[in-house]
Amino acid sequence: MIIYNSDLKIFYSTLINDSHYFSGFSSKELGSARETENIFKFFSANNISFENLVLLNQIHSTNIAIQPRLIPSDRIINLEDSDGVITKNAGVILVIRNADCVPLLFVDKSTGSIGISHQGWRGSLKNMAAKMLKTFLDQGSKVENLVCSIGPAIGSCCYDIDDDRYYDFLNQYYGYSDKIFIKKKGRWYLSLAQLNYLQLIEAKVQRDKIDYFPFCTKCDSKRFFSRRRSKTKKFEEMFNFIVKLK
Repeated sequence: MIIYNSDLKIFYSTLINDSHYFSGFSSKELGSARETENIFKFFSANNISFENLVLLNQIHSTNIAIQPRLIPSDRIINLEDSDGVITKNAGVILVIRNADCVPLLFVDKSTGSIGISHQGWRGSLKNMAAKMLKTFLDQGSKVENLVCSIGPAIGSCCYDIDDDRYYDFLNQYYGYSDKIFIKKKGRWYLSLAQLNYLQLIEAKVQRDKIDYFPFCTKCDSKRFFSRRRSKTKKFEEMFNFIVKLK
């Protein structure tokens, strides 16, 4: 279940968070993640110590980085050319930013591996979710031990796409067409979050180990930033994170 913590002003997955793992999806109340100081401020205010804060460049790729060691001299690590990252290190906060795209969190509590990835339409079309899953398996995880959480993203109520993009997704995911598309007033609308959920299911993640966020970032202007709603290149963003506590 994904619930809201009114004190921390974040949403979080009850499947992930416990005494050893902490994760969340920020709300507008915490400020824009484009200002890195707002991310630092959140962890500082809540007395969450860490060795490294890992930020992804997010180029709408399916590139996944493995963060194998702590870098004491670099408090902030910026990963270029990457939209996903996995680590087993405690005290390393993995962060992605979004304002309509789909944030995905992963944890394997049997191996101690955590991961996070960013899926826009390009990453979703190329099945970034399944590639993250395969990378976990390559690192020694078993699919039955993986827990995933899909964070706030734009919904099919608001994400209209042109015909070219519709046919790109239809050709790739024809079997999902009745679940990911709706048509309103002659235009196609796509649910990226639902597609990522189905990709995880197809990759054999157990349904009861996937938390799914029910709201739309564009609709919910009170709690979320939205690129589509802002209609500007200078849009604000939320931050999404996961850390294995020290």
